[in-house]
Amino acid sequence: MSTIAAISTPNAAGGIAVIRISGENAVAVAEKIFKPVGKKAVSEMSGYTCAYGFACDGDERLDDCILTIFKAPHSYTGEDTAEISCHGGLYVSKRILRAALNNGAENAGAGEFTKRAFLNGKIDLTRAEAVMDIISAKGERELKMAENLREGAAFKKAKKISESLLKILGDLAAWADYPEEDIPEVDPLHLTAELECVERELELLVKNYDSGRIIREGISTVIVGKPNVGKSTLFNCLSGCKRSIVTDIAGTTRDVIEESVRLGDVTLCLADTAGIRETSDIIEGMGVDIARKKLDDADLVIAVFDGGCPLTEDDFDIINKIKNKKSIAVINKSDVEQRLDADKIAEKNIQIVYLSAKENDGIDMLRQAIEKEFQLNEIDFDNISAANERQKKCIDSSLKCVRDVIIAIKSGELLDAVTVLIDEAEQFLLELTGEKTTDAVVDEVFSRFCVGK
Repeated sequence: MSTIAAISTPNAAGGIAVIRISGENAVAVAEKIFKPVGKKAVSEMSGYTCAYGFACDGDERLDDCILTIFKAPHSYTGEDTAEISCHGGLYVSKRILRAALNNGAENAGAGEFTKRAFLNGKIDLTRAEAVMDIISAKGERELKMAENLREGAAFKKAKKISESLLKILGDLAAWADYPEEDIPEVDPLHLTAELECVERELELLVKNYDSGRIIREGISTVIVGKPNVGKSTLFNCLSGCKRSIVTDIAGTTRDVIEESVRLGDVTLCLADTAGIRETSDIIEGMGVDIARKKLDDADLVIAVFDGGCPLTEDDFDIINKIKNKKSIAVINKSDVEQRLDADKIAEKNIQIVYLSAKENDGIDMLRQAIEKEFQLNEIDFDNISAANERQKKCIDSSLKCVRDVIIAIKSGELLDAVTVLIDEAEQFLLELTGEKTTDAVVDEVFSRFCVGK
């Protein structure tokens, strides 16, 4: 493979910047652009050693910096790697990168360093994906889950299930291919029991996926309610700025306004919607239809009610729509005389939070209610083993194959006929870990990475 180079630190001024060079000619490229202060040449440096010197472009001295050498295979990529740490100015770091490119290196693509680590057997595909999750983690839970996956949680569980399927395939192959040998016949009942164990393991991975998705991507949350109950005020309060227009005129919000907000240790992918009511206004009616669609699709519904007014038919319509969803009833305007009968909401087993969005009072109670609704404090990070849709698709496909095999065996199908399905189930798990996958899948995974990682 070619020798690649990129700036691995953010595209902003800082204390230091790191230019990473990787490939079979990495040390040679580094030697052309780095002049050590000491007498030892760059080509003579051992792995995991540093040298102080100057980055140069021809005869022009660019900056004083530190060169670190990593020798294959004991590097992140599994290749010879050189890293130049210079002062963190945008111009100087780009000049040093340009010098590397002028002396034999090529521009690295998105995620190409981690991609090479995968291709060189340093990490599996699930661990590679976890690297980007660590970079994008916004809080303790996201980081803990990403670290767990980088340590191999997904790989280990998938590997264990894959080995169970391989054992079953081995038993079936031995029995079918060597009939003259004294090999016990495969008992369909015993085979079904083994496959049902595999089925339960795969179901557990699917069950824990939603917890992982919510931690990684945030909770898709929609704020609903009839007009003028304070939805937009609450939205602005949570987002920390005036994103939604707030007036006393009913029907002000007509489109969906979205914002990703942080509430304690929880990320909400928040949407403010038009007030839900019957209306003859065509434009407002379109907004109401969008609000109802958002309500159906969201992970969480925050239904806002005006505590200073009795419940209306529009309120009861919303209550009936959210009673079977993950939802929280926010009784807003807690700073005024309360005329709302909260028991009518509580009897639908909906959590209730009293707050005043205008006074920014009670938001912490809302955070606690969200954590309780999703049991975020009870999540077992050791059992979260699917972090994205690619991984879940592999697990779902494997699970479907296993279920089809169980149905086929119970229907009296010959064991020879189900072997193909068992093998297919095992292949999907190999695709999950990257042990057997296509170039297109690998390219798609690493296209989501930043350049330099």
